[in-house]
Amino acid sequence: MDVKRLLLLIPLAVLAYLIVVQWNQDYGQVSSPEPEAPSFTASSPNGETQETDPDGLAVPATSGAAGDVSQAMPGDADSPASSRDLIAVVTDVLDLRIDPQGGDIVYAALPQHRLTLDSDRPYVLLSDNETRSYVARSGLQLDGQAGRIAFTPERTEYRLTEGDNRLEVDLTAEVNGVDIIKRFSFERGSYAVDVNYHLANSTEEPVSARFIGQLARDNSPDPSSGVAMGMSSFLGAAYSTPESRYEKVDFDDIQRGRFDNVDAQGGWVAIIQHYFVSAWAPPQNQQNLYYATTDSRSRNVAAFAGPVTSVAAKGEARLGATLYMGPKVQDYLEAVAPNLRLTVDFGWLWFIANPLFWLLDQIHSLIGNWGWSIVLLTIVVKLALWPLSAKAYKSMARMRKLGPEMQRLKEQYGDDRQKMSQEMMKFYQKEKINPLGGCLPILVQMPVFIALYWMLLESVELRHAPFMFWIQDLSVKDPFFILPILMGASMFVQQLLNPTPPDPMQAKIMRMLPIVFTFFFLWFPAGLVIYWVVNNIISIAQQYVITRKIENDPSVGKGMKTK
Repeated sequence: MDVKRLLLLIPLAVLAYLIVVQWNQDYGQVSSPEPEAPSFTASSPNGETQETDPDGLAVPATSGAAGDVSQAMPGDADSPASSRDLIAVVTDVLDLRIDPQGGDIVYAALPQHRLTLDSDRPYVLLSDNETRSYVARSGLQLDGQAGRIAFTPERTEYRLTEGDNRLEVDLTAEVNGVDIIKRFSFERGSYAVDVNYHLANSTEEPVSARFIGQLARDNSPDPSSGVAMGMSSFLGAAYSTPESRYEKVDFDDIQRGRFDNVDAQGGWVAIIQHYFVSAWAPPQNQQNLYYATTDSRSRNVAAFAGPVTSVAAKGEARLGATLYMGPKVQDYLEAVAPNLRLTVDFGWLWFIANPLFWLLDQIHSLIGNWGWSIVLLTIVVKLALWPLSAKAYKSMARMRKLGPEMQRLKEQYGDDRQKMSQEMMKFYQKEKINPLGGCLPILVQMPVFIALYWMLLESVELRHAPFMFWIQDLSVKDPFFILPILMGASMFVQQLLNPTPPDPMQAKIMRMLPIVFTFFFLWFPAGLVIYWVVNNIISIAQQYVITRKIENDPSVGKGMKTK
């Protein structure tokens, strides 16, 4: 009968495996269209600048409710930005398109990061098209200027050439006697762009000016997140002030007007998604107003407004901020603004995840492979938990060896539960057995496991990072589910070394755990499953040695007979 069941289960298991693999190929990955860089198009026939955004750069008059907006900078009439020539700027790490109407960045691609593992096209962070609208806007609230400023560039194409470490793109305009230069400054290898307004007031009267930086994004899904089971990365806005180092703001709260404006010195505002972030970081020594609202296109707007600056007659002034558009690499982010690295959100167990990532990064700097780095990290973590695991495995080995005596007590006092409990406690004390000892390794490892989950989920360094053989991306699930199956098999082997629970129902539940865990691990990142497989293999070796030692120890169970 057992042979017949085995012959039936094997083809069923193979069939189930093939079904899951096929489902993964058909539905396991979100196929999003590859965004195209906006094309260069001619200006409107009459040569006049057309306007685009009826919202302009609206700024709350004071701190308060998000919907309390006054002193709005009127925007532009409805017409597509494609009616104008866009300015192309290409560096070693950024490929941008700038709209001369206002000087907004309407497209940002990251050449160092591929769209998908098998694609040669860069990942597109900012774009404004039919499928997604996500732009970085900046402008001036200037006396006598009712709309966005129409800038004139020196040319429409800029490129950081070999041998140059810096590139500057100047857009010029003149508004009511004030000469304006909007300058974008790029550094080689940097995702941070300095955006500055240089103002020269040639009039006889002072004028006031205010820098405004906005990030506007619709509610389209995160293109860098695929299908997964379990927790997902945050998609929304965030800001930082000296009082609140890192505060997340859901798009839903922005849509409902639930964000209270914040007036603070320094800080930053950002829109966060999986692996990547865009952020405005104003000068840290100035007072800024942080606010969130929606525009006429129902986009979520996370923004800041700098202090009002008076430009004296015949005087000059400079207003600016830093715009970051790129991957969530902690070193890059920390160089832009304090606490911006917190957008690499490791969750509530960050105090465990951060040291683990630091250690993982140090190991990687030595061996150069993130997969093997995870293996070595697992060994280090296992060695750190070795004494606790050994204590638990000794208790489990004693229970395994003394299982017959425990069964005898159950049969002897089975009808009297109170008496049986008393005798069992005496038995545990005499034989130095902790009945909960087997749970300790799992309980201790769970915080480490959760911290590792978030660390591997959030670390852009692991995106498209290969390990070996069929594992070419540690940040996504195993395409053939081999690692989860190995993990389930290792859990099954571990169970063979554990004592059989006295309760039949509990025993059945324990036998089902490898199957349940295997199912959930099918969609976990391959890097996380590697950690669990290696951890289980080391645990099996440790438990096997301890179990054999206890079983061969004649002193264990020597006086186990109870009254």
